[in-house]
Amino acid sequence: QVQLAESGGGLVQAGGSLRLSCAASGRGRTFSMYAMGWFRQAPGKEREFVAAIGWSGGNTYYADSVKGRFTISRDNAKDTVYLQMNSLKPEDTAVYYCAASSRYYSGSYRLNDYDYWGQGTQVTVSS
Repeated sequence: QVQLAESGGGLVQAGGSLRLSCAASGRGRTFSMYAMGWFRQAPGKEREFVAAIGWSGGNTYYADSVKGRFTISRDNAKDTVYLQMNSLKPEDTAVYYCAASSRYYSGSYRLNDYDYWGQGTQVTVSS
């Protein structure tokens, strides 16, 4: 079992930056054996893929909508994955969730490939 806790959300003006963190805890396999992903869900919309990173940090994937603006990274020594968000736009407003996959070591854009989810953190970008 893995527990995930996101932090770092908040209200920011368009063009600003935020860094989200997701801390993992629990028993079982070590954090470094999970691929990690970030997803988001805006009001009235389905949850969508944002970014993913493989267990070693060597592979990263991004949705086209955030490519060049967001950066996913991980610190396996701290059991934490990050999402640096720059040049934020109002359409980035959503609840952001981190997720862990024990089956796809290189990361995945599919929701169903993830086994554990955090509770989410709200990001609001004002125009």
